[in-house]
Amino acid sequence: MPKPMALPITPFAGFGLGLRKPHYVEFLERRVAVDFVEVISENFMVDGGKPRQILRDVRASYPVALHGVSMSVGSADGLDGAYLARLRALVDEIEPLFVSDHLSWTRIEGFSSHDLLPLPYTDEALALVCANIGRAQDALGRTMLIENPSTYIAFEGADMTEWQFLDAMCARSGCGLLLDVNNVFVSATNHGFDPIAYLNGVPHERVRQIHLAGHSRGQDMLIDTHDQPVPTYGTCTRMSCRCSGRSRR
Repeated sequence: MPKPMALPITPFAGFGLGLRKPHYVEFLERRVAVDFVEVISENFMVDGGKPRQILRDVRASYPVALHGVSMSVGSADGLDGAYLARLRALVDEIEPLFVSDHLSWTRIEGFSSHDLLPLPYTDEALALVCANIGRAQDALGRTMLIENPSTYIAFEGADMTEWQFLDAMCARSGCGLLLDVNNVFVSATNHGFDPIAYLNGVPHERVRQIHLAGHSRGQDMLIDTHDQPVPTYGTCTRMSCRCSGRSRR
């Protein structure tokens, strides 16, 4: 039996906002000047209940992007079938603008770290990630976006840079890219690579959404905390990329 074809991503241009609980009333009671909203998928992957109804009500007025934090596309254990089924049900109901998750792993042998853990950028990891993305896209019936992570450690023995990994991942799996500009800056500062080389190296034609956010400075490195204003200096003002949607988280 042939595999189901993933739906292509429809071109879209606009500014979005990460929809969080403090925003619900405002979005439900009046028109907010954004082109779409982004929600954390896992917060709504339950049948019925008030959160799901709120999302349906918001969706009636705004396109919605579903952004996941626990698919674990880098897990050597493979993907969780029950998770994919719940996400597919949400996708079918909401008909989202984008469906995305992170280039990371969160699970091993049934244990969840509840954190976005980094991957070694090796050929072996690339094959694993692409196989998992392929399974997810088949299960969801659509093309996914994968976000570049912020990282605080790096593995020895890498076969490629992170941007080369992303380029190969998109080419092999057919997925799109959610480019988090803040994460590029955070990781570049922490690991000492050139953020401009990174931005020049990612497959621009695969970028469908961009994340903008703020970060905090720890004792020895930058931390992707999303609790500061979006920087307006350096890398964040020098990027030029053809994308379909920008969202502030």
